[in-house]
Amino acid sequence: MTPTSTILFVFLVQLSLSIISTIGAQKVNDIAWWFFTLIFTSSGKNDKEARKLRSEVVRLSREMKATSAQDNFAKWARLRREHDKAKEAYDKMTRNSSSTRSSFDSIFSKLRWLGTQGINFIVNSTFSKQAMFWLPKGWLPHSAEWVLSLPRAPLGSISVNVWALACGAVIAMITEGVAALWALRSKAADSSKGQMQKEKIAMPGNGLGQEKKEL
Repeated sequence: MTPTSTILFVFLVQLSLSIISTIGAQKVNDIAWWFFTLIFTSSGKNDKEARKLRSEVVRLSREMKATSAQDNFAKWARLRREHDKAKEAYDKMTRNSSSTRSSFDSIFSKLRWLGTQGINFIVNSTFSKQAMFWLPKGWLPHSAEWVLSLPRAPLGSISVNVWALACGAVIAMITEGVAALWALRSKAADSSKGQMQKEKIAMPGNGLGQEKKEL
């Protein structure tokens, strides 16, 4: 890897870590699971079948409650058998689906860690002796140059570890700034919407007041 490609790769790894941290690990798992069920149609069919069985269980339960066991025992008993059969099938399918989802989350979480933290560790270890940037000679004190070259980069350079920390800090600052701007914009939009609603409510009242004065 050339220094330029290493610099870009470290930045992309830090960006990935920031995105996962912002979205949330569980949300990332949910998105991955959605794609998994989309690609592997058997899982998608199982989910559809489970929803269908659940609707059937709810329907039969309502019919059972609406049917008197004393006045129409034969119908009530038939509904009870159908309900129990559908409920058993639904519970079995739900257990299988939950087991599959748990296994998927466990495997994907490990792969996600290897694809982010694992790669980050490997890159930092592999390129720990390589300079990402070179500082102008005499630009910083010797102690500052030593800190920026930690752990094993040449003195007077920026190490891969320091570059990764800098990328993470800048990405975090940009993320917080964008989130703050979005919150302010949403608040301003809600305030404007509320003001418009108040004006709409106030307008009919003003008209009634004028009519009363004319009378």
